[in-house]
Amino acid sequence: MKHTFLDLGMQPIANNFLSSLDEEEYKFNLTVEFDDETKLVSLGEFVRPELMFNDSYVYCSSNSKTMQKHFKDYATVLKEEFSPKQVMEIGSNDGVFIKNFSSDTTVAIEPCGNFAKITNSIGYKTYDKFWNLEVAEQIIQNHGKRDLISSSNCVCHMQNLDEAFSAINKCLIDDGIFVFEDPSLLKMLERVSYDQIYDEHAHVFSVTALQNLMNRNGLEIFRVENLVVHGGSNRIYACKLGTRKVENSVLENLSLEQEYGIQELATYEKFAKKVATSKDALVELLTNMKKEGRKVVSYGATSKSTTVFNYCGIGPDLIDYIVDTTEAKQGKLSPGMHIPVIPPHSGFDDTVDVAFLGAWNYKKEILTKEEGFLRNGGRFITHIPRVRII
Repeated sequence: MKHTFLDLGMQPIANNFLSSLDEEEYKFNLTVEFDDETKLVSLGEFVRPELMFNDSYVYCSSNSKTMQKHFKDYATVLKEEFSPKQVMEIGSNDGVFIKNFSSDTTVAIEPCGNFAKITNSIGYKTYDKFWNLEVAEQIIQNHGKRDLISSSNCVCHMQNLDEAFSAINKCLIDDGIFVFEDPSLLKMLERVSYDQIYDEHAHVFSVTALQNLMNRNGLEIFRVENLVVHGGSNRIYACKLGTRKVENSVLENLSLEQEYGIQELATYEKFAKKVATSKDALVELLTNMKKEGRKVVSYGATSKSTTVFNYCGIGPDLIDYIVDTTEAKQGKLSPGMHIPVIPPHSGFDDTVDVAFLGAWNYKKEILTKEEGFLRNGGRFITHIPRVRII
Protein backbone atom coordinates (compact mmCIF):
# COMPACT_ATOMS: atom_id res chain seq x y z
CA MET A 1 0.00 0.00 0.00
CA LYS A 2 1.22 3.50 -0.86
CA HIS A 3 0.99 6.39 1.58
CA THR A 4 1.32 10.09 0.64
CA PHE A 5 3.41 11.83 3.31
CA LEU A 6 4.56 15.08 1.70
CA ASP A 7 2.94 17.70 -0.53
CA LEU A 8 5.28 20.30 -2.03
CA GLY A 9 2.50 22.03 -3.95
CA MET A 10 2.25 22.89 -7.63
CA GLN A 11 5.65 22.72 -9.26
CA PRO A 12 6.99 23.39 -12.78
CA ILE A 13 9.47 21.37 -14.82
CA ALA A 14 12.61 22.05 -12.75
CA ASN A 15 14.86 22.82 -15.73
CA ASN A 16 12.30 24.62 -17.90
CA PHE A 17 13.65 28.18 -17.90
CA LEU A 18 11.40 30.68 -19.65
CA SER A 19 12.38 33.26 -22.24
CA SER A 20 9.31 35.36 -21.43
CA LEU A 21 6.23 35.40 -19.22
CA ASP A 22 4.12 34.72 -22.31
CA GLU A 23 5.35 31.12 -22.51
CA GLU A 24 3.00 28.37 -21.38
CA GLU A 25 4.32 26.58 -18.31
CA TYR A 26 3.48 23.01 -17.36
CA LYS A 27 2.85 22.43 -13.66
CA PHE A 28 1.97 19.41 -11.56
CA ASN A 29 1.23 18.62 -7.92
CA LEU A 30 4.51 17.40 -6.39
CA THR A 31 3.57 14.82 -3.76
CA VAL A 32 5.71 12.02 -2.35
CA GLU A 33 4.63 8.48 -1.44
CA PHE A 34 6.01 5.63 0.64
CA ASP A 35 5.27 2.07 -0.50
CA ASP A 36 5.14 -0.12 2.59
CA GLU A 37 5.57 -3.28 0.49
CA THR A 38 8.77 -2.43 -1.41
CA LYS A 39 9.86 0.44 0.93
CA LEU A 40 10.29 2.62 -2.17
CA VAL A 41 9.83 6.41 -1.95
CA SER A 42 8.43 7.86 -5.18
CA LEU A 43 6.55 10.82 -6.59
CA GLY A 44 2.79 10.55 -6.40
CA GLU A 45 2.54 11.80 -9.98
CA PHE A 46 5.11 11.16 -12.70
CA VAL A 47 5.77 13.76 -15.37
CA ARG A 48 5.97 12.50 -18.96
CA PRO A 49 9.70 11.87 -19.61
CA GLU A 50 9.77 13.76 -22.91
CA LEU A 51 8.70 16.95 -21.10
CA MET A 52 11.83 16.76 -18.94
CA PHE A 53 14.45 15.11 -21.12
CA ASN A 54 14.63 16.54 -24.63
CA ASP A 55 16.74 18.65 -26.98
CA SER A 56 16.43 21.65 -24.65
CA TYR A 57 17.84 19.98 -21.54
CA VAL A 58 20.24 22.37 -19.80
CA TYR A 59 22.03 20.49 -17.00
CA CYS A 60 25.59 19.78 -18.08
CA SER A 61 27.81 17.69 -15.79
CA SER A 62 31.05 19.15 -17.15
CA ASN A 63 30.12 22.64 -15.95
CA SER A 64 31.32 21.67 -12.47
CA LYS A 65 34.99 21.00 -11.76
CA THR A 66 33.85 18.89 -8.82
CA MET A 67 31.86 16.61 -11.14
CA GLN A 68 34.64 16.45 -13.74
CA LYS A 69 37.04 15.13 -11.09
CA HIS A 70 34.38 12.85 -9.62
CA PHE A 71 33.70 11.08 -12.92
CA LYS A 72 37.37 10.78 -13.81
CA ASP A 73 38.11 9.20 -10.42
CA TYR A 74 35.03 6.97 -10.72
CA ALA A 75 36.12 5.65 -14.12
CA THR A 76 39.64 5.01 -12.82
CA VAL A 77 38.28 2.94 -9.93
CA LEU A 78 36.18 0.79 -12.25
CA LYS A 79 38.99 0.27 -14.76
CA GLU A 80 41.53 -0.68 -12.11
CA GLU A 81 39.33 -3.21 -10.31
CA PHE A 82 37.18 -4.68 -13.07
CA SER A 83 39.08 -4.02 -16.35
CA PRO A 84 35.85 -3.71 -18.37
CA LYS A 85 36.01 -4.39 -22.10
CA GLN A 86 32.41 -3.74 -23.18
CA VAL A 87 31.03 -0.62 -21.46
CA MET A 88 27.63 1.03 -21.62
CA GLU A 89 26.41 4.15 -19.85
CA ILE A 90 22.75 4.96 -19.39
CA GLY A 91 22.30 8.72 -19.22
CA SER A 92 25.65 9.84 -20.63
CA ASN A 93 24.93 13.60 -20.57
CA ASP A 94 27.84 15.36 -22.33
CA GLY A 95 30.17 12.36 -22.05
CA VAL A 96 32.04 13.44 -18.92
CA PHE A 97 32.19 9.80 -17.74
CA ILE A 98 32.35 7.71 -20.91
CA LYS A 99 35.19 9.72 -22.42
CA ASN A 100 37.42 7.88 -19.94
CA PHE A 101 36.78 4.64 -21.87
CA SER A 102 37.59 3.57 -25.42
CA SER A 103 35.04 4.77 -27.96
CA ASP A 104 35.58 1.55 -29.92
CA THR A 105 33.89 -0.62 -27.28
CA THR A 106 31.65 1.85 -25.43
CA VAL A 107 28.01 2.69 -26.17
CA ALA A 108 25.72 5.18 -24.51
CA ILE A 109 22.04 5.88 -23.98
CA GLU A 110 21.06 9.55 -23.76
CA PRO A 111 17.47 10.68 -24.41
CA CYS A 112 18.40 14.38 -24.54
CA GLY A 113 19.17 14.90 -28.20
CA ASN A 114 21.42 17.92 -27.68
CA PHE A 115 23.76 15.86 -25.49
CA ALA A 116 23.51 12.71 -27.61
CA LYS A 117 24.84 14.77 -30.52
CA ILE A 118 27.86 15.80 -28.45
CA THR A 119 28.90 12.23 -27.57
CA ASN A 120 28.17 10.94 -31.07
CA SER A 121 30.37 13.72 -32.45
CA ILE A 122 33.37 12.58 -30.38
CA GLY A 123 33.06 8.98 -31.52
CA TYR A 124 30.84 7.32 -28.91
CA LYS A 125 27.84 5.51 -30.39
CA THR A 126 24.95 7.11 -28.52
CA TYR A 127 21.31 6.11 -28.75
CA ASP A 128 18.93 9.05 -28.39
CA LYS A 129 16.35 6.94 -26.56
CA PHE A 130 14.84 6.23 -23.15
CA TRP A 131 16.13 3.02 -21.56
CA ASN A 132 13.77 0.04 -21.80
CA LEU A 133 13.64 -3.61 -22.89
CA GLU A 134 13.38 -2.70 -26.57
CA VAL A 135 16.56 -0.61 -26.40
CA ALA A 136 18.33 -3.40 -24.50
CA GLU A 137 17.50 -5.82 -27.33
CA GLN A 138 18.83 -3.29 -29.84
CA ILE A 139 22.10 -2.93 -27.92
CA ILE A 140 22.57 -6.71 -27.73
CA GLN A 141 21.86 -7.14 -31.44
CA ASN A 142 24.15 -4.30 -32.56
CA HIS A 143 26.96 -4.46 -29.99
CA GLY A 144 26.63 -7.58 -27.87
CA LYS A 145 26.09 -7.88 -24.13
CA ARG A 146 28.03 -5.66 -21.74
CA ASP A 147 30.45 -6.51 -18.92
CA LEU A 148 29.96 -3.06 -17.33
CA ILE A 149 26.79 -0.98 -17.33
CA SER A 150 27.05 2.33 -15.52
CA SER A 151 24.58 5.08 -14.73
CA SER A 152 24.92 8.24 -12.65
CA ASN A 153 21.94 10.15 -11.30
CA CYS A 154 19.72 8.54 -13.87
CA VAL A 155 18.19 5.35 -12.45
CA CYS A 156 16.15 7.56 -10.11
CA HIS A 157 14.64 9.09 -13.29
CA MET A 158 13.33 5.73 -14.52
CA GLN A 159 9.65 5.51 -13.76
CA ASN A 160 9.21 1.79 -14.51
CA LEU A 161 11.97 0.27 -12.40
CA ASP A 162 10.95 -3.34 -13.00
CA GLU A 163 11.39 -2.90 -16.74
CA ALA A 164 14.62 -0.91 -16.25
CA PHE A 165 16.25 -3.55 -14.05
CA SER A 166 14.98 -6.42 -16.21
CA ALA A 167 16.50 -4.74 -19.28
CA ILE A 168 19.81 -4.26 -17.47
CA ASN A 169 19.84 -7.93 -16.44
CA LYS A 170 19.20 -8.93 -20.05
CA CYS A 171 22.05 -6.73 -21.33
CA LEU A 172 24.71 -7.96 -18.88
CA ILE A 173 27.03 -10.91 -19.53
CA ASP A 174 26.77 -13.60 -16.83
CA ASP A 175 29.58 -12.17 -14.66
CA GLY A 176 29.02 -8.54 -15.65
CA ILE A 177 28.34 -5.71 -13.21
CA PHE A 178 25.92 -2.82 -13.05
CA VAL A 179 27.20 0.21 -11.11
CA PHE A 180 25.10 3.31 -10.51
CA GLU A 181 24.96 6.38 -8.32
CA ASP A 182 21.85 8.15 -7.07
CA PRO A 183 20.88 10.42 -4.16
CA SER A 184 20.58 8.64 -0.80
CA LEU A 185 17.17 8.59 0.86
CA LEU A 186 18.80 8.21 4.27
CA LYS A 187 20.89 11.36 3.76
CA MET A 188 17.86 13.26 2.51
CA LEU A 189 15.92 12.34 5.64
CA GLU A 190 18.83 13.15 7.96
CA ARG A 191 19.58 16.52 6.36
CA VAL A 192 15.99 17.53 5.57
CA SER A 193 17.17 18.09 2.00
CA TYR A 194 13.68 17.97 0.55
CA ASP A 195 14.94 19.71 -2.58
CA GLN A 196 16.24 16.32 -3.73
CA ILE A 197 12.59 15.91 -4.71
CA TYR A 198 11.59 17.34 -8.09
CA ASP A 199 10.09 16.21 -11.37
CA GLU A 200 13.14 14.32 -12.67
CA HIS A 201 13.63 12.36 -9.45
CA ALA A 202 10.80 9.85 -9.80
CA HIS A 203 12.27 8.01 -6.80
CA VAL A 204 14.67 8.63 -3.93
CA PHE A 205 16.37 5.34 -3.12
CA SER A 206 17.15 3.48 0.04
CA VAL A 207 19.39 0.44 -0.24
CA THR A 208 16.48 -1.49 1.28
CA ALA A 209 14.09 -0.61 -1.54
CA LEU A 210 16.71 -1.20 -4.22
CA GLN A 211 17.47 -4.64 -2.85
CA ASN A 212 13.78 -5.56 -2.96
CA LEU A 213 13.27 -4.30 -6.50
CA MET A 214 16.50 -5.64 -7.98
CA ASN A 215 16.16 -9.10 -6.47
CA ARG A 216 12.78 -9.63 -8.10
CA ASN A 217 14.39 -8.77 -11.44
CA GLY A 218 17.32 -11.18 -11.15
CA LEU A 219 19.90 -8.72 -9.84
CA GLU A 220 21.70 -8.48 -6.50
CA ILE A 221 23.57 -5.70 -4.71
CA PHE A 222 27.05 -6.84 -3.71
CA ARG A 223 28.62 -3.55 -2.58
CA VAL A 224 27.51 -0.11 -1.42
CA GLU A 225 29.70 2.98 -1.19
CA ASN A 226 28.48 6.17 0.48
CA LEU A 227 29.42 9.35 -1.37
CA VAL A 228 29.28 13.06 -0.59
CA VAL A 229 28.49 14.03 -4.18
CA HIS A 230 25.11 15.71 -4.85
CA GLY A 231 24.47 16.19 -1.17
CA GLY A 232 24.83 12.53 -0.24
CA SER A 233 24.60 9.63 -2.67
CA ASN A 234 25.07 5.88 -2.79
CA ARG A 235 27.17 4.06 -5.36
CA ILE A 236 25.51 0.70 -5.86
CA TYR A 237 27.41 -2.28 -7.28
CA ALA A 238 25.10 -5.00 -8.58
CA CYS A 239 25.38 -8.27 -10.47
CA LYS A 240 23.21 -11.18 -11.54
CA LEU A 241 21.84 -13.09 -8.55
CA GLY A 242 24.38 -15.40 -6.95
CA THR A 243 27.36 -14.50 -9.16
CA ARG A 244 29.42 -12.51 -6.62
CA LYS A 245 30.01 -12.49 -2.88
CA VAL A 246 27.85 -9.93 -1.08
CA GLU A 247 30.16 -7.64 0.88
CA ASN A 248 29.71 -6.33 4.43
CA SER A 249 28.91 -2.82 3.18
CA VAL A 250 25.50 -4.02 1.99
CA LEU A 251 24.45 -5.36 5.40
CA GLU A 252 25.93 -2.29 7.11
CA ASN A 253 23.81 0.06 5.00
CA LEU A 254 20.69 -2.04 5.45
CA SER A 255 21.24 -2.00 9.21
CA LEU A 256 21.73 1.78 9.30
CA GLU A 257 18.51 2.27 7.38
CA GLN A 258 16.58 -0.06 9.66
CA GLU A 259 17.91 1.74 12.74
CA TYR A 260 16.75 5.06 11.30
CA GLY A 261 13.30 3.66 10.59
CA ILE A 262 13.41 3.69 6.81
CA GLN A 263 10.73 0.99 6.71
CA GLU A 264 8.22 2.89 8.88
CA LEU A 265 5.66 5.45 7.69
CA ALA A 266 6.09 7.47 10.90
CA THR A 267 9.67 8.33 9.85
CA TYR A 268 8.39 10.05 6.72
CA GLU A 269 5.62 11.85 8.57
CA LYS A 270 8.25 13.31 10.93
CA PHE A 271 10.31 14.34 7.91
CA ALA A 272 7.32 16.20 6.45
CA LYS A 273 6.98 18.24 9.65
CA LYS A 274 10.67 19.16 9.49
CA VAL A 275 10.21 20.29 5.89
CA ALA A 276 7.38 22.63 6.90
CA THR A 277 9.55 24.07 9.68
CA SER A 278 12.41 24.64 7.22
CA LYS A 279 10.07 26.49 4.86
CA ASP A 280 8.84 28.84 7.57
CA ALA A 281 12.36 29.59 8.79
CA LEU A 282 13.70 30.35 5.30
CA VAL A 283 10.83 32.65 4.35
CA GLU A 284 11.13 34.49 7.67
CA LEU A 285 14.89 35.00 7.26
CA LEU A 286 14.62 36.28 3.68
CA THR A 287 11.68 38.54 4.55
CA ASN A 288 13.58 40.12 7.44
CA MET A 289 16.64 40.70 5.26
CA LYS A 290 14.60 42.49 2.62
CA LYS A 291 12.97 44.62 5.33
CA GLU A 292 16.48 45.58 6.45
CA GLY A 293 17.22 46.75 2.93
CA ARG A 294 19.73 44.03 2.08
CA LYS A 295 20.33 42.91 -1.49
CA VAL A 296 19.66 39.18 -1.66
CA VAL A 297 20.38 36.98 -4.68
CA SER A 298 20.57 33.25 -5.28
CA TYR A 299 23.75 31.42 -6.30
CA GLY A 300 22.90 28.65 -8.76
CA ALA A 301 19.73 28.22 -10.83
CA THR A 302 19.39 24.58 -9.85
CA SER A 303 16.62 22.01 -9.97
CA LYS A 304 16.88 21.89 -6.19
CA SER A 305 16.23 25.62 -5.89
CA THR A 306 13.21 25.28 -8.20
CA THR A 307 11.61 23.01 -5.60
CA VAL A 308 12.53 25.32 -2.72
CA PHE A 309 11.39 28.56 -4.35
CA ASN A 310 8.07 27.17 -5.59
CA TYR A 311 7.26 25.33 -2.36
CA CYS A 312 8.15 28.34 -0.22
CA GLY A 313 6.65 30.94 -2.56
CA ILE A 314 9.98 32.75 -2.95
CA GLY A 315 9.98 35.06 -5.96
CA PRO A 316 11.56 38.34 -7.13
CA ASP A 317 10.15 40.09 -4.07
CA LEU A 318 12.62 38.17 -1.87
CA ILE A 319 15.36 37.19 -4.36
CA ASP A 320 16.50 39.98 -6.71
CA TYR A 321 17.96 37.57 -9.26
CA ILE A 322 19.84 34.30 -9.65
CA VAL A 323 23.44 34.06 -10.86
CA ASP A 324 24.42 30.95 -12.79
CA THR A 325 27.32 29.99 -15.05
CA THR A 326 25.16 27.92 -17.44
CA GLU A 327 24.76 29.99 -20.60
CA ALA A 328 21.51 28.22 -21.55
CA LYS A 329 19.87 29.56 -18.39
CA GLN A 330 21.18 33.12 -18.58
CA GLY A 331 18.79 35.84 -19.70
CA LYS A 332 15.82 33.65 -18.80
CA LEU A 333 13.35 33.38 -15.94
CA SER A 334 13.43 30.64 -13.31
CA PRO A 335 10.75 27.94 -13.53
CA GLY A 336 7.55 28.78 -11.69
CA MET A 337 8.63 31.83 -9.69
CA HIS A 338 10.13 33.72 -12.68
CA ILE A 339 13.23 35.12 -11.00
CA PRO A 340 15.67 36.56 -13.58
CA VAL A 341 18.82 34.50 -14.21
CA ILE A 342 22.03 36.36 -15.11
CA PRO A 343 25.72 35.45 -15.44
CA PRO A 344 27.84 35.89 -12.29
CA HIS A 345 30.07 38.54 -13.88
CA SER A 346 26.98 40.72 -14.39
CA GLY A 347 25.51 40.47 -10.92
CA PHE A 348 27.67 38.83 -8.30
CA ASP A 349 29.52 41.92 -7.15
CA ASP A 350 30.08 44.09 -4.07
CA THR A 351 26.47 45.35 -4.17
CA VAL A 352 25.27 41.91 -3.07
CA ASP A 353 24.88 41.45 0.68
CA VAL A 354 23.63 37.88 0.87
CA ALA A 355 23.37 34.94 -1.53
CA PHE A 356 21.09 31.95 -1.08
CA LEU A 357 23.10 28.80 -1.79
CA GLY A 358 20.87 27.26 -4.45
CA ALA A 359 23.67 24.87 -5.38
CA TRP A 360 24.35 23.85 -1.78
CA ASN A 361 25.65 20.46 -2.89
CA TYR A 362 28.62 22.33 -4.40
CA LYS A 363 29.16 24.42 -1.26
CA LYS A 364 32.86 23.62 -0.89
CA GLU A 365 33.62 24.51 -4.50
CA ILE A 366 31.56 27.72 -4.31
CA LEU A 367 32.98 28.97 -1.01
CA THR A 368 36.50 28.48 -2.34
CA LYS A 369 35.67 30.25 -5.59
CA GLU A 370 33.96 33.17 -3.82
CA GLU A 371 36.51 33.82 -1.06
CA GLY A 372 36.62 37.48 -2.10
CA PHE A 373 32.87 37.86 -1.59
CA LEU A 374 33.18 36.46 1.94
CA ARG A 375 36.24 38.59 2.75
CA ASN A 376 34.32 41.71 1.76
CA GLY A 377 31.54 40.90 4.21
CA GLY A 378 29.22 38.96 1.94
CA ARG A 379 27.35 36.01 3.37
CA PHE A 380 25.63 32.88 2.12
CA ILE A 381 22.34 31.42 3.31
CA THR A 382 21.77 27.67 3.33
CA HIS A 383 18.73 25.66 4.36
CA ILE A 384 20.64 22.35 4.71
CA PRO A 385 20.54 20.78 7.26
CA ARG A 386 18.85 23.82 8.81
CA VAL A 387 18.26 27.42 7.78
CA ARG A 388 21.25 29.56 8.73
CA ILE A 389 23.74 32.19 7.56
CA ILE A 390 27.28 30.97 6.80
